[in-house]
Amino acid sequence: MMRRLAVFLICAGFVFSGAAAEVTPGENLVVEGIRPVPDELVTQLAPYQNIRTAYFADWHPRQRKLLITTRFGENWQLHSVDEPGAARRQLTFFRDRVSSGDFCRQENQNCLIVFSDVGGAENYQIFRLDLATSHLELLTDGESRNGSWLWNNAGTRMAYTSTKRTGRNFDVYLTDPLKPDTEKLVLEVKGYWAPIDFSPGDDRLLLIEYISINESYLHLLDLASGKLETLTPKTAGKIAYGDATFSKDGKGIYLSTDRDSDFVRLAYYDLAKKSHDYLTTDIPWDVESFDLSDDGRYLVYTTNEDGADRLRIRDLQERRDLPAPQTGMGGIGGLEFRSGSDEFAFVVSSARTPADVFSYSIASGESTRWTKSETGGLEAANFSEAELIHFPTFDKVDGEPRELAAFLYRPGPDHKPPYPVLLNIHGGPEGQARPGFRGRDNYLTSELGIAVIRPNVRGSKGYGKSFLQLDNGYKREDTVRDIGALLDWIEKQPYLDKDRIAVSGGSYGGYMSLATMTHYNDRIRCGLDRVGISNFVTFLENTKDYRRDLRRVEYGDERDPKMREFLTSISPLTNAERIDKPLFISQGQNDPRVPVTESEQMRDKVRAQGGPVWYLVAKDEGHGFSKRSNQDYLQYTEVLFLQDFLLK
Repeated sequence: MMRRLAVFLICAGFVFSGAAAEVTPGENLVVEGIRPVPDELVTQLAPYQNIRTAYFADWHPRQRKLLITTRFGENWQLHSVDEPGAARRQLTFFRDRVSSGDFCRQENQNCLIVFSDVGGAENYQIFRLDLATSHLELLTDGESRNGSWLWNNAGTRMAYTSTKRTGRNFDVYLTDPLKPDTEKLVLEVKGYWAPIDFSPGDDRLLLIEYISINESYLHLLDLASGKLETLTPKTAGKIAYGDATFSKDGKGIYLSTDRDSDFVRLAYYDLAKKSHDYLTTDIPWDVESFDLSDDGRYLVYTTNEDGADRLRIRDLQERRDLPAPQTGMGGIGGLEFRSGSDEFAFVVSSARTPADVFSYSIASGESTRWTKSETGGLEAANFSEAELIHFPTFDKVDGEPRELAAFLYRPGPDHKPPYPVLLNIHGGPEGQARPGFRGRDNYLTSELGIAVIRPNVRGSKGYGKSFLQLDNGYKREDTVRDIGALLDWIEKQPYLDKDRIAVSGGSYGGYMSLATMTHYNDRIRCGLDRVGISNFVTFLENTKDYRRDLRRVEYGDERDPKMREFLTSISPLTNAERIDKPLFISQGQNDPRVPVTESEQMRDKVRAQGGPVWYLVAKDEGHGFSKRSNQDYLQYTEVLFLQDFLLK
């Protein structure tokens, strides 16, 4: 066993040091204040770190086979699955993660379009990979941020966005991936735009202009004349649009929007009448995603119901929902019809089901499982299931305390209450805690006996646009007060240990972790901050240019003196003297969203006042760790941190 483990560690970028068989991190990691990782912990964690998942990328345009992303080595790569249950055949071998990809569309093209970045910097590039020769061709400039690529219906051209003209605006381009020199700039824009569908005749391009999660606009570009028509002009109130696709006759657009509603609904937009016909007024939840069948008859869509996804199928001819697969409490994504078929792909992820790819035929009513991901030899039935809970917070709605939702994961039967607690706060801030698969985090509940609570504080998506805006601007710290209310709730639960509570989070969740430590230092044992915001002003000044205006809408404009003063006053860095509990900070050196300086200044401030800080930076990562070896080392050290400061 020891010999096999040594080989694994060397391949993963780790080496043994000394007779005690401790793990030495690779040269790509900056490690400060962290105690050595013992070999026995590596052995204990190995099964959890070998859990796999699979995500849908694309259907083959002419055959019943599909493309997925999964990871068997250091990074995520594209694999083909030629039939349900078949072995996953790896097609890409990039040094860094491959985020997604598509099959080329024309019959004589045996190639892939591949989407990847370098070192986590999120300067995504688009490549064409010839599957016959393995020749790889870069289609973009290698420096700017590119994305949102979209095939036309003929499969001859792609639309995509790029920041290469200004470094901050997402202009729209057209190109033939077989002839990159045909690239053409078709629309110069200001801000964040993206193509979302070609008209049936490929002569018009539907575009979305994204201002914030609460505000966006649809536009129609005539590709011959260059004329741009705004379909959804500004109104007195902000309106958000999500997915959109042309009807098959080109006379209208199916879309999702919160127009005239607190929740996102499906609608049909008549291009001639310029009117909305709402299709899901009876569903009091957000419609999250949808896809339209090639014949235009069926819409498959998901609704976000108190954090859990529900799959639905709409027969547009009969204007009614049809029976759909029951997936249980979890997440559903990757909806896409197979060309010329009533069969659609979808991905299911739940507490006891790793993300895997399925398909469903509407005509036959049969579900097919395409992938079955490994769980490291562990029995998935033993993983803690998600338990939806609600707790009252500090303010009221219609005279009654506002209720917030959270997902609770209890330890298994080998552990006795009262359980220590880890609060895991999502990022965004417009994210949402969902009851999907927890992967390697099952070690916390299964082996360490820690109860994990993932709350959805105000500002989380999925509960209506009014709820989504409850944390904007000067209301920012109301979210932290929600955590205080959750701490009050924990105190009243006999099976939870109110004296052993830790808080963790990434990105905006990292800010929430730090803010919780400044507000409730006496009620928690320790905190973990992954790529978190420590000072809103320096964050807004240093985040990438193309993100800055989007974040100002959410947090406030730091150029306004009054807002700057407020943002400074509530920042964890300003209030760091209140923290005297142990803190673990992890960060990617190349993070374009929350720059590494946010972590550096928080580390220095807490250490200057004598606080214990564990600090880990990966030089080859960005907004979070994606490489297998870096994720493994981060988990080793976070487990040690919790053992030292939460469990003892």
